[in-house]
Amino acid sequence: MRYSLIAFLFYLPSISFSQEMPISSVQALQKIESTLQKDAHNIVYANDWLERFQADSAFIRNFVKALKTPYSFYYPFDSVQNISKLYAPDSSFRIFTWQVMKDYTYYRQRGAIQMRTTDGSLKLYPLFDVSEFTNAPIDSIRTSNNWIGAIYYKIILTKFNNKKYYTLLGLDENNARSEKKWIEVLTFTPDGIPQFGGNYFKYPSDGIKPPQPAFRFCLEYKKDAGVRMNYDPKYQAIIFSRLVSESPDEKNTYNLIPYGDYEGFRWVNGYWVYVNNPFQNIIFDKNQSDLPMPILDDKGNRKEKVLEEISKKNIEKNQQKKDSTQQR
Repeated sequence: MRYSLIAFLFYLPSISFSQEMPISSVQALQKIESTLQKDAHNIVYANDWLERFQADSAFIRNFVKALKTPYSFYYPFDSVQNISKLYAPDSSFRIFTWQVMKDYTYYRQRGAIQMRTTDGSLKLYPLFDVSEFTNAPIDSIRTSNNWIGAIYYKIILTKFNNKKYYTLLGLDENNARSEKKWIEVLTFTPDGIPQFGGNYFKYPSDGIKPPQPAFRFCLEYKKDAGVRMNYDPKYQAIIFSRLVSESPDEKNTYNLIPYGDYEGFRWVNGYWVYVNNPFQNIIFDKNQSDLPMPILDDKGNRKEKVLEEISKKNIEKNQQKKDSTQQR
């Protein structure tokens, strides 16, 4: 978990601003940044779960203190690793997300939305993850107080009828057997209050995707299966791996893996509308290294040997991660 997550966060995009901050604010934030850097490191790397949660609590206290510094919105916190820091494409807000792990069965996300203000004052909406307390995470519009947690790695800005929609793509490591990737549409009320989710998805039911109506979209799949989900501006689509079960007799989420094909969503008149082939007539090189190995042949039959090889690699990868953690 730790090493894949760190690599994942290191490649998140950043935005630079021409806004000049008061020297006093820069100096104050530079002074506290080293403390935040240490806390964020321990959230992931501390060996004992209690130490990780203590580091998380310390980070939250020190981070809020830092954000209270005038014009902190423009300070990038570049040296604070293991924390996702995303600015909205229109720079109206930024969102911080991270996670704390008790063990391989328990992960919880943390987060906050910082709004841009003209006078440099702090306007902050803490995000409280209630995933462990709900059996229906896709069933409703939610607020910052009952957020379905994820570590966000992409914000997509779309518009319809003069209203802005911010679509968030996120990862949740979930538990020891499965992971989740989320598509969450964030909007703001006329009073500026953030709202998560809504009736923004149109797609056919297939037994793998969430049943409709879905107020947020989720793919849950086998741990470390390498499922891809991202926005490609070239195709103006959110493109994600098509999943299939490793076992012909089961559709449990911890058996779902990608099989070398993709599907997606395009924004059409206020909805993310399903597209079966987001690449249209694009043909990929069969030797392209970043695509998963197809596990269905041209007739749609399962390649059992390929499935066995993928399963073997996943087992070996999980064992290596557990061994490296025990050695620390």
